[in-house]
Amino acid sequence: MSRPVLYPLRFDPIFKSMLWGGRRLPGFLNRAHPIDEPVGEAWVLSDVDGNPSRVADGPLLGVTLRELLAVEPARILGPAGLVNGRFPLLLKFIDARQELSVQVHPNDAQAAQKVPGGNGKTEAWVVLEANPQTSWIYAGFRPGVTADDFRAALANRTTPQTLHRFTPTPGDCIFLEAGTVHAIGADILMFEVQQTCDITYRLYDWDRVDAKTGRSRDLHIDDGLECADFAREPCDPVRPVTESRNGMKWERLVACPYFSLERHTGPVPFRVGADGLCRVVVCLDGRGDLESQGTHQAITRGNVLLLPAEIGECVCRPDGEITLLECGLPG
Repeated sequence: MSRPVLYPLRFDPIFKSMLWGGRRLPGFLNRAHPIDEPVGEAWVLSDVDGNPSRVADGPLLGVTLRELLAVEPARILGPAGLVNGRFPLLLKFIDARQELSVQVHPNDAQAAQKVPGGNGKTEAWVVLEANPQTSWIYAGFRPGVTADDFRAALANRTTPQTLHRFTPTPGDCIFLEAGTVHAIGADILMFEVQQTCDITYRLYDWDRVDAKTGRSRDLHIDDGLECADFAREPCDPVRPVTESRNGMKWERLVACPYFSLERHTGPVPFRVGADGLCRVVVCLDGRGDLESQGTHQAITRGNVLLLPAEIGECVCRPDGEITLLECGLPG
């Protein structure tokens, strides 16, 4: 590929059929999905092997994120750099009609021991919709629970009693460091950002049987408990740092070694992105216009735009009130 002209990059979502999925994501993203199966996830920015995001419009239409990064990665990533040859983060929307399995992910050191060149998975969720009567978030063990307690609970079919849980409300952000045992409950629509990692250890699956196979899904008890951090306190929604800036509400949700996450809400123009740094903006509600170096792109609910480091700051001009997440890479 010759040296491309960069601009805010929008990508086609990659829909994932899951037995626990729902029907909301195609409508939320305003994209048709031809397969009549429940959709559990929509990967909106991915450099996972076999699932590359493709640019949805503009001069780079059809080019994959992997192809863009193969040319001059610093133009897109700035000082952040690739991680094991990939874009460092995976962004997705999740529609959980049923509970997801109870699972845990390794940290970087544990992942490298299990999979050569692998990295861990720290993640964050932002809840978009939840049912106050039926939705739960499971995040961490209850105080005092040990690995032996968890194994005994599996044998006694009392596993949920070992887990800390709470009822989520729209707007909640949950930050999950690698090693935190967790599960998404039923009737929840959310956004997720995570390290690019495909190592998941399933510890419990609510005694479900797959209708297609007639079998329960495999569990990974030994590997999962080896990675689980029993010393970590139960995990509740983060308490964001909140400011008012020129008529906009600005919230700092997460700042960790792998990514940052901020939320901007309001009706007036504001700046997103940063000179020389890679950012991703995610529209959770409303609509507007994103201005970059004299060009304009419409942005509406469900849109995700990668802002290459080379293009610097952009201006978002809302049409009414808008809510944007801004996700940053380290550096």
